[in-house]
Amino acid sequence: MPPSLWPFRTHCVLTGAGLAICLLLSNLGSLALAAAAELPNRPHIILVMADDMGWGQTGYRGHPVLKTPHLDEMAAAGLRFERFYAGSAVCSPTRASVLTGRSPDRTGVLTHGYALRQQERTLAQALKAAGYTTGHFGKWHLNGFKGPGAPVLADDPYGPGKFGFDEWVSVTNFFDVDPLLSRQGVIEQFEGDSSEIVVAEAVSFLERHRAEKQPLLAVIWFGTPHSPFKALPADAAQFKGLNAASTNHYGELVALDRSIGTLRSKLRELQLAEQTLLVFCSDNGGLPAIQPDTVGGLRGYKASVYEGGLRVPGIFEWPGVIQPRITNFPASTLDLFPTIADLLQLPPEVFIQPVDGISLKPLFSEEIAERSRSIPVRFNQQLALIDNRFKIVSTPQGKPGLEMFDLVNDPGETTDVSSRFPEIFARLKSELEQWNASVDRSFAGADYPEGMLSRPDPASIFWFEHPSYAGYLPEWEQRWEFKSYLERVRRQIQ
Repeated sequence: MPPSLWPFRTHCVLTGAGLAICLLLSNLGSLALAAAAELPNRPHIILVMADDMGWGQTGYRGHPVLKTPHLDEMAAAGLRFERFYAGSAVCSPTRASVLTGRSPDRTGVLTHGYALRQQERTLAQALKAAGYTTGHFGKWHLNGFKGPGAPVLADDPYGPGKFGFDEWVSVTNFFDVDPLLSRQGVIEQFEGDSSEIVVAEAVSFLERHRAEKQPLLAVIWFGTPHSPFKALPADAAQFKGLNAASTNHYGELVALDRSIGTLRSKLRELQLAEQTLLVFCSDNGGLPAIQPDTVGGLRGYKASVYEGGLRVPGIFEWPGVIQPRITNFPASTLDLFPTIADLLQLPPEVFIQPVDGISLKPLFSEEIAERSRSIPVRFNQQLALIDNRFKIVSTPQGKPGLEMFDLVNDPGETTDVSSRFPEIFARLKSELEQWNASVDRSFAGADYPEGMLSRPDPASIFWFEHPSYAGYLPEWEQRWEFKSYLERVRRQIQ
């Protein structure tokens, strides 16, 4: 079945040959629905992602000041990944990897504030075609806007509704205490901690739809603990000995953890826990200016392709299905869509090829010896390829050429072992070069059924420079989360 026939279109010609095409497209949609319906239990799926939370920022990893009892409980009850990787070193690209299973550069999302191409096929679209009701809650950041999060507008051509989400309460980027959010284009003022707000919206989504006998997809993307840091006073009070930024940063994580507790408790209360695959991760590594350290002793931070910039907390929980344990199997946000597609037996046409992730479904019940495909990363002229034991890295900040590290024996990436293992180095170097060339072809549009881009990628701009937001600026530019940012950017532009 050629990818060009996957049914993500809403109309067709009803005469002559057009009738046959219309019926074929319709049948493919029915095929996907029927294939998923044959499963005895189609699980609800909840994907939760923090914003700038480092690998070391959990209680279960022994953080010196931060306690995360609810994430600790989730880790003890589920599959805790010691080597879970964000799809990129910053936020928007990783979000694209979650929704497509593809390296972000293939999808046009090169860095933060880039738009996801409308020619891509997303997890939400695939699940919606398979009978799921879909919802997005929180940070979106795939519509081409930079700057602190503003409500996503109803007519945004790159908003959540354009990529398969039936319902959404969303904001363009990071958001904090007492945020403005958009409920499918209707702007609302909320009060309280941002993580607790979007979890409450997701819980409402579950409560409203659970009686409909349709499975649910809820994507919850926090704005925590991204700057600017502003925690509720009671949460910040636990960290009085730290500087102001670190105090509020860690206070935000206290509320994030509490919201995870609320979500897990509600799943049990609604008797949905055993029917739900719940995933938690972060969109990139931790921040360098926060103390105590955010990355658990790894090398590098956010925006780096060393471990500290890519390795993040990763937990999968599904009571009765996933065997609770700690695994050293390397996994990535690239794997989420392929895993869910495998779980639901969705046809390969739900993806734009090539896909860079793999299915982690076999890992639910037993350990897998080795990953069948390396984890690739490309960000801002930096390249990395993560194999089972070894990782090859190219960064413009370092020495010319490539480095290779033994992540099993040297997770801190202190020693280049390329000369000690020349055959492995040559193999990974060749694999990286071939993959990088394929991403160039993808970026040019070769993967799409049309063989080209259907429209140019929109420019990445600050939302407050776009005409659609001009009417809101007089009121919004005085808000605490916008004011200092707008003033700084305007000074730089001038």
